[in-house]
Amino acid sequence: MSTGSSSSNTNGMEKTQQTLLLTEMRKLVAKQGSSAEHYGDPILMRFLIARSMDPTKAAKMFIKWKKWREEIAPLGYIPQSEILDQLEAKKVHLQGFSTSGHPVLILKMNRHIAPKDQLQTKKGLVHSFDKAIASSFKEGRETGNEKFISIMDLDKISYNNLDTRGIIAGFKILQDYYPEHLAKLYFLSLPGFFVTIWKMISRALDKTLLDKIVIVKNEDEHMNFIREIGEETLPEEYGGRAKLVAIQDVIINHFQQ
Repeated sequence: MSTGSSSSNTNGMEKTQQTLLLTEMRKLVAKQGSSAEHYGDPILMRFLIARSMDPTKAAKMFIKWKKWREEIAPLGYIPQSEILDQLEAKKVHLQGFSTSGHPVLILKMNRHIAPKDQLQTKKGLVHSFDKAIASSFKEGRETGNEKFISIMDLDKISYNNLDTRGIIAGFKILQDYYPEHLAKLYFLSLPGFFVTIWKMISRALDKTLLDKIVIVKNEDEHMNFIREIGEETLPEEYGGRAKLVAIQDVIINHFQQ
């Protein structure tokens, strides 16, 4: 009986502490001339978690995110008409849900050619991340704590597919503007020449993000990968039973595209 009471008291204290931190964060956002009025606690909580529950740092991150969203997606979303070249390559696929209930986003890097305009790559990634997140909305509404799994397939990539700036931009977008939205990211078929590049890229990433990245290197790790994604969702070429589904072929009624 006492154990249950102690657990309940601890949870209550944590909830109170979270409420206080969220209130402080909202005040700090307002003090800097911005507003968090139309954003629910679960959304703001992602920024607090990403900044180790420091309301000052979380407020700064939130304001930076709001400004970035207004610049990258002034309509509130990225229309497909703005990223037709990205979509026609069919390099991004959106599958069903993993065994843990997260949408699965697959990037086939051997179909990627670095564009002259890096903004195209960034907009393509934002569209993909937004759609993956939207696919997990409950009753068509965002709760703020949605997460997705990403798979980066590097099989058969050549130097023509290497886009170091694009890869860095993608991880920085995930880290700075999608805090706590990534459940896990898997690297598949990592070629030897990419190892040095990845070491360079990983130096620019926070430990919080790096801890969610898994490089699948052997058969045991691949079997664990299959179990975590689920055979019903994982495409056949990776050991599952599903077909690859290009992201533009996935219809989500509440997602503007």
